[in-house]
Amino acid sequence: MTRVSVSDLRQNLPAFLKRVQAGEQLQITSRGQVIARIAPECDPAEEARQWLLDLRDRVSLGDVVHGLADLEWSGDADHL
Repeated sequence: MTRVSVSDLRQNLPAFLKRVQAGEQLQITSRGQVIARIAPECDPAEEARQWLLDLRDRVSLGDVVHGLADLEWSGDADHL
């Protein structure tokens, strides 16, 4: 993500907007502190799809009912 000062953004707004249209995100700074972000508009359906694809890389799905069958239960089985 590119950092851009407020003064630089004012002087070169059309060029920065073209970069955002191309998919780049900008952090806007004032006195060295990030005060805002400019990002391309996203289609909500595409954003949700991308979120699910990212989640797929971090989550492992398995058989939640029978997946623990090999483990011995240590609780009181008579009171289940």
